[in-house]
Amino acid sequence: MLQYFRAHLLWPQGTGLLLLGMMALAQAAPLETKKEELQQVRGRISHLQSELKSAKDHQLELNKNLQAVEQKIGKLARRLRVLAGSLARQQKQLQQLQKKQTQQEQALDIHRSLLSQQIRTAYAMGRQERIKILLNQQDPATISRVMTYYDYFNQARMEQLVLIQTLINNLQETEADLISETNRLEELQAKELQQQDALKTAQLARYEVVKSLAGVISSKGQELGGLKRNEKQLKSLMQRLQQELSAVPTEAVSHKAFRTLKGRLPWPSKGKLIARFASSKGAGMRWDGVVIAGQEGQEVKAIHHGRVAFAEWLRGFGLLLIIDHGNGYMSLYGHNQSLFKEVGDWVEAGEMIALVGSSGGRLKSGVYFSIRKKGRPVNPKRWCKKIKGNRVTSVLGVSSKTALAES
Repeated sequence: MLQYFRAHLLWPQGTGLLLLGMMALAQAAPLETKKEELQQVRGRISHLQSELKSAKDHQLELNKNLQAVEQKIGKLARRLRVLAGSLARQQKQLQQLQKKQTQQEQALDIHRSLLSQQIRTAYAMGRQERIKILLNQQDPATISRVMTYYDYFNQARMEQLVLIQTLINNLQETEADLISETNRLEELQAKELQQQDALKTAQLARYEVVKSLAGVISSKGQELGGLKRNEKQLKSLMQRLQQELSAVPTEAVSHKAFRTLKGRLPWPSKGKLIARFASSKGAGMRWDGVVIAGQEGQEVKAIHHGRVAFAEWLRGFGLLLIIDHGNGYMSLYGHNQSLFKEVGDWVEAGEMIALVGSSGGRLKSGVYFSIRKKGRPVNPKRWCKKIKGNRVTSVLGVSSKTALAES
């Protein structure tokens, strides 16, 4: 009996242990599942991080490519501009030579006609040699008069012959110059065509880069992040320039101070204001300047005398030029197709400094224009001349020959 009870008492005890083991196994199974799920999540996170890094690296690479191709476009556009100036001067020189040739030919015709008249006069005198005239004349007074006429005609004839020979020589020299200038003009035209082809190729390459870049930053979050990084980079650049330029002496030339010209400064380029100061960029960001739409290659001019403090490609702003006007005032010109000034150059108000473009990854051409007072953006509309509506129609102009000659 005792053994029976012991057996029955042990059975439930064994059964309990078995149940406990089964319960432990049941708990261990979900735990293993959770661990597997955690591993999968970690794998996905790692994969996403890898993709994100790859996307960032790709974006950085595209930005570098964009910088390289836009800098190349800038150089090509600048060369084309210089070539256009050279071609214009060459054509003017050619026209002057052609005009000179026409005048020389007309003068040659006149003197040939005069020589022909002299020869006919000599023929009318009987084609007599000097000795014949002396022998045939009896009256001394008549002989003297005839000999004087004879000497006069001979001298005039010789002078005409010498003059005609000189004109012929001059005409030949002019014709040689014409051939030389024509050849030079043809070479310049051929070079211009090559540069235009190179520019088209570079622009196509730029289009592909911009298209790829737009695909990478298609999400609003990435776009906003890019805008914030660009703004931070520009702000840092302005602070650095402000610090470095504060110790640099200004040029000893009499100019009106920038601050005294508020409301009277010229605009840098003609066109429509497509972005206003302090207007929304989206996602809580605002414009710290304006954007003036313009045709590709249109001139961009300095708004006031100053020294170029920055002239390079900057992410988000493309080919950017910054002019220091002294006393903490600066003007910025971005998205240019080409720059015609370098750091340290002095510029005058109205002098051409760049060409309107779409660098920095923009799809439409225009110039980003901003004015800074001790690094702080101010509204350009309050500093520049009043305009009707949103269109800039008149810009202070200085001949661009200086910029082209220096290039």
